[in-house]
Amino acid sequence: MNTRLALRVGVLLTLGALAYSLVLYPSLPERIPIHWNLRGQVDGWAPKAVGAFLLPGGMALMAALMLALPALSPRGFDPAAFRETFNYVLVLVVGLFGWIHVMALQAALHPGLSMGRPLVAGILLALALVGNVLGKVRRNFWMGIRTPWTLASEAVWNRTHRLGARLLVAAGLAGAVLIFLGAPLSLALSLLMAALLAPAVYSYTLYRRLEG
Repeated sequence: MNTRLALRVGVLLTLGALAYSLVLYPSLPERIPIHWNLRGQVDGWAPKAVGAFLLPGGMALMAALMLALPALSPRGFDPAAFRETFNYVLVLVVGLFGWIHVMALQAALHPGLSMGRPLVAGILLALALVGNVLGKVRRNFWMGIRTPWTLASEAVWNRTHRLGARLLVAAGLAGAVLIFLGAPLSLALSLLMAALLAPAVYSYTLYRRLEG
C-alpha cells in the first residue's frame, strides 16, 4: 500500500470514528468503557468527554506516524525497504483502533450486552492479518519482533520473522475460531501470548547458534 493511499485510508477511518462519536455523543452515558479483563468484563472507564474521543485521537496519531517514523529512523534501519508493508500494518492498526472504539461505545450504550468476545475476536483477526505480512518486515526500530538478537543480525531477524508470521496467523485465526465456538477468552489469549513469546526465545537461541 503506497503512502498516499495509506494516508487517505487512515484519515477516512479516523474521520469515520470521530463522526460515530459525535453522532452518539448525546446518547452516551457519563462513563465510557476503556478496558476489559480476561473474562471479557469491563474493568476500566473514562469520563464521557475523554472516552468518546480517545481512540479517534489514537487513530489520527497512527496515521501521522506513517510520515513521522520513517523520517526519524537512523541510517540502516529506514522502513523504505518495506514501505508498502509498513504502511499496510499501520493502516491495520488504525482500523483495529476503530473496531475497539465501536465496541467501547456500544458497550457504553448497552451495558447489559457483553462486547468482550467480539472485541477480542476482532483483535485476533487483525493480528492474523499483521502476521500475514510480518515476513516482509525488514530490520527497523518501530515494527516487528525487535529483540537484541534480531536487531544485531539480519539473518536472525529474517528467520525469526518468518517463524513469527506463521505463528501469529495460526494463533489469530485459531483464537478467533475458539471465541466463536464459546471457548474462554483466556484460552484464545494464551495462544496469542505463546505466538508472541516463542519468536523472542527463538531469536536468542538462533543468534547463539549462528554467532557462536
